[in-house]
Amino acid sequence: MALNFTQFAKEANSFLKNYTKEMNLDDNTDKAGRILSSILHALRDVITTEESLNLISQFPMFLKAVYVNGWTIQKKEKIKTMTEFIDLVRKYDGVTSVHDFESDELAENYIDTTFILLRKYISLGELEDIRTSLPKNLKSMVYHNIMF
Repeated sequence: MALNFTQFAKEANSFLKNYTKEMNLDDNTDKAGRILSSILHALRDVITTEESLNLISQFPMFLKAVYVNGWTIQKKEKIKTMTEFIDLVRKYDGVTSVHDFESDELAENYIDTTFILLRKYISLGELEDIRTSLPKNLKSMVYHNIMF
């Protein structure tokens, strides 16, 4: 398989443009990229390493790059509620989280929309595996609007 970085960049830019639109962020692709990255990085801290590998095996190259950027295999976070997950997302977003995730409700909407858009790449079986591995109070994050 030849590596076609031009095609990867084209797919990434197309996805990010659509993601920005679906998140109602006008043309702020920088903010959309930070939000996507923060949500994916928080997810990888909650699910098992094996589940992360199964998930990214279905991602196109540009999403794999976002997911693994800065990843170190470590003990998983003990996140049990959506509020704790949102706090973890904000941690990954850093100082810009004050502007990117202004409220828990907005953050939850961003998380829901992210999973809906990622459904294009993730099989129902993999979504169910991720859902099964999540704590009870986070299961709706994956199940909400995308399983059927």
